[in-house]
Amino acid sequence: MAKGLTAQKGIDASGNIEKQLERVKWYLWHGNVFRALQGLEDLAMDLDDLEPVTEGLKKLRKAVHEFQGYIAVYKPFIPNYGDRDRDGETISTAFAESTVNQVVSRWMVKQQQMRWTPRGAHLLLQVRTQTLNDDLRATFGRWYPGMQKDGHQEQEAA
Repeated sequence: MAKGLTAQKGIDASGNIEKQLERVKWYLWHGNVFRALQGLEDLAMDLDDLEPVTEGLKKLRKAVHEFQGYIAVYKPFIPNYGDRDRDGETISTAFAESTVNQVVSRWMVKQQQMRWTPRGAHLLLQVRTQTLNDDLRATFGRWYPGMQKDGHQEQEAA
């Protein structure tokens, strides 16, 4: 895009940016991370060409670059939400995240006699998650190989 946007070109640019973002969202929803990253790269280049450089444009550029980095890092973990939705599978972890936020915020409030440090709360959540997933015994078994033998011996003795 040419330097020194006119008001009309600014409107066109914002509409184009919105369309590009919608396209990226569609690609991500459908598990096409490769095309989403291409779209974000194109969008970043278009944003870098825009002038005048306003504070809002700087923030948008930064957000697009950070989002691009986030998607690149978590690429292997991004599911095809469209398929999941059609198959009746869960597409959101918001209910779990909300529960975790409530529990953590309760642990961290100052009015309680016992408070958790952020590190302590994180470690406790790790243990609680492994307990709920029935993975805790296996983890301890890897850390302490003798523990599994002792547990089996007690069961056999009973």
